[in-house]
Amino acid sequence: MILVTGATGQHGTALLRLLSARGIAARALVRNPAKTDVIAALPHVEIVHGDMARPDTLATALRGVDRAILISSATPDMQEVQTNFIEAARRAGVRHVVKLSGIAPNLDSPFRFARMHGEIEKRLEASGMAYTHLRPGEFMTVYFRQVPNIASKGALFLPMEDARIASIDIGDIAEIAAKVLTESAHEGKIYPLTGPEALTMAEVAARLSAATGKPIRYVNVPPEDARRARLAAGMPPFLADALFELFSERRRGIEARVWPDAERLLGRRPTSFEEFARRNAASFRGEASLQTA
Repeated sequence: MILVTGATGQHGTALLRLLSARGIAARALVRNPAKTDVIAALPHVEIVHGDMARPDTLATALRGVDRAILISSATPDMQEVQTNFIEAARRAGVRHVVKLSGIAPNLDSPFRFARMHGEIEKRLEASGMAYTHLRPGEFMTVYFRQVPNIASKGALFLPMEDARIASIDIGDIAEIAAKVLTESAHEGKIYPLTGPEALTMAEVAARLSAATGKPIRYVNVPPEDARRARLAAGMPPFLADALFELFSERRRGIEARVWPDAERLLGRRPTSFEEFARRNAASFRGEASLQTA
């Protein structure tokens, strides 16, 4: 039995859809029963309720589980929540945990979530369970946050200067996760995952222009202005500060390298940003609901 945590988020949902389509039995850990609509009808998927912030609720979800994938939201308590799960999985006899991490986990990073991922990885490695770390870079779906500006102003507003970033498609991450969870030989491995090219924001804007058929330009925003805009839009200060740290790292090129691991694991070239933009052209024009995979 495979347990998928974060089951109603975009990564968990994409993975469950893939496993279900392949006839692979999976158990979906869901904290909020009201959010199960997107996965409730999937064949071969069992939904169980539990909360990683409350380890005492996890026993049923972990019963009989051989492998699990650890996914949770980027929140202030992410480290505590994921550490709770690791200990509960260890006690339940789970053999192998796959952690969805970050491209550059580092205990000394200026970016708080990189520090958290680094600490969680250490805890998992010391647990005695087999582990695999999936370290994806920027998700292509983050550009959906720019749809209001694209639709109303024909522009991307981001504090990236001329830095490059190698984004990856969530569908590719799901396919790799399914492979790691259902095959042997991935225990103890670390896989940095990126798309096939590192683009500047001007190049991202050009690809969105070609896909949507409308001119879209990139506007470089001073970092503090970007932070103030996020706060004014209602973003919690913790997350606004975290993104300030993240973009500072990205401007230094921390996510500019294209890694070969995704292509090797997929057995094909990863999805390009051009392909992603074409697939979601209607969404980027503001004409359709957003598609994550």
